[in-house]
Amino acid sequence: METLLRWIDRITGGAGVIAGWLIVPIIFATAYEVFSRYVLQAPTIWAFEVGYMAMGANFLFGIAYTLREKGHIRVDALYGHLFSRKTQAVVTLLGYLLLLLPAAWLLSDALWTYAYKAVLTMEKSGQSAWNPVIWPFRMTFFAGFALLLLQGIAETIRVVRFLAGRDPEWSAG
Repeated sequence: METLLRWIDRITGGAGVIAGWLIVPIIFATAYEVFSRYVLQAPTIWAFEVGYMAMGANFLFGIAYTLREKGHIRVDALYGHLFSRKTQAVVTLLGYLLLLLPAAWLLSDALWTYAYKAVLTMEKSGQSAWNPVIWPFRMTFFAGFALLLLQGIAETIRVVRFLAGRDPEWSAG
């Protein structure tokens, strides 16, 4: 089981690294567009789409990594101050089982269909004169939520192991 959890964490960590590096094309596209538009008086046809696609992929690849690092927002008024670690684990488990895992599953399934249809039809973005095919961006939708589902499964296993007394190191974040 530990091997599976480490494997999922490595995949999610790799997605986090990709998310971090996606900042580079965002900065480049934005800076080049500003320079081109205001200095050269020649705006680009591609910078807007590169920017929003890279930013979207950055967000989508980062959500599973953020879950792994326990960086998502929690309402700590009760959870962190009044609940015992065991109560925190039960609340977390219920949140994963009733909200996170079903939502991530349903979204992954729907987004796969959405992306696959874009591949079959070679759908274009329709957002600019550049008008690139959109399926690679749509695949990041699916990949982001599939990674969130995978990391959610790993975190659920960790909570269950804590509640069963097999993982004393578990922390809610």
